[in-house]
Amino acid sequence: MQRPINKSLQEYARGIAGGLLFSLPLLYTMEVWWAGFTSHPWRLLLYVVATYILLIGYNYFGGLRHDTGWADVLIDSVEELGLGMLLSSAMLLVLGRVTFDMPASEFIGKIIIEAMTVAIGVSVGTAQLGGGDGDTGTGGAASASGKTRAGEASKNRIHFMGQVVIALCGAVLFAANVAPTEEVVLIASEISSWNLLGLALISIALGALILFYSDFTGARRFAQTGGVSAVVIGTVITYSIALASSAIILWFFGRFEGMSLIVCLAETVVLGLAATLGASAGRLLLQTE
Repeated sequence: MQRPINKSLQEYARGIAGGLLFSLPLLYTMEVWWAGFTSHPWRLLLYVVATYILLIGYNYFGGLRHDTGWADVLIDSVEELGLGMLLSSAMLLVLGRVTFDMPASEFIGKIIIEAMTVAIGVSVGTAQLGGGDGDTGTGGAASASGKTRAGEASKNRIHFMGQVVIALCGAVLFAANVAPTEEVVLIASEISSWNLLGLALISIALGALILFYSDFTGARRFAQTGGVSAVVIGTVITYSIALASSAIILWFFGRFEGMSLIVCLAETVVLGLAATLGASAGRLLLQTE
């Protein structure tokens, strides 16, 4: 049976979030960039084939849909591999780690090395981070349970300060893994103003996607509030928390010492991507029902 377009888009959204959540430290790691530059083409091809086989195995035994045949599993695995390539390409471009004027072997090698881990994250994120279908009944049953759902939503809604604390915990959890590395300073020192703006916009978009659209685990309590204003306010608050926590962590690890104000700002925005993912996912995953 063909999936509704909205459901497919939600799965892609979860895949994007999962791919970045599980692979972000590698996207910031210099040794991985260097491996993509030095690896032999045959080794890269073997890496792609091995990853594709792994995706097939995961999608068949532990994937989102357990009633599909081999054809669907193969297609899903190709989609995840392609999405991993697109995500790693976009991230490496916006971080300035690949450019269109570098040799093709270096450009492709870096993308492939990063993309394989991202693709696995896409597969796991799509299957494991969903909030469930939520189609518990039809007709009269749905109408009868409407008030109960509204009551439960009100009961489960955590007050503002609680959300701030939970988002801060998630942001610190993710950002602290990246902040001590030299790569953050290197990227911030070399990144262009346009790339920095693009990175900020990507961070904001990912925060909104995770919280309000992806049907991520725990996201329904946010989606139920509805309204464009709720999306804008929630996203702005989450990104503000991410930037604040990034700046504090970078200061704590001494990454601002001897740096100009513009480089400190760039470091904060660069680390803000990891912090935004952590803050958004943390608001959903770290709190109990």
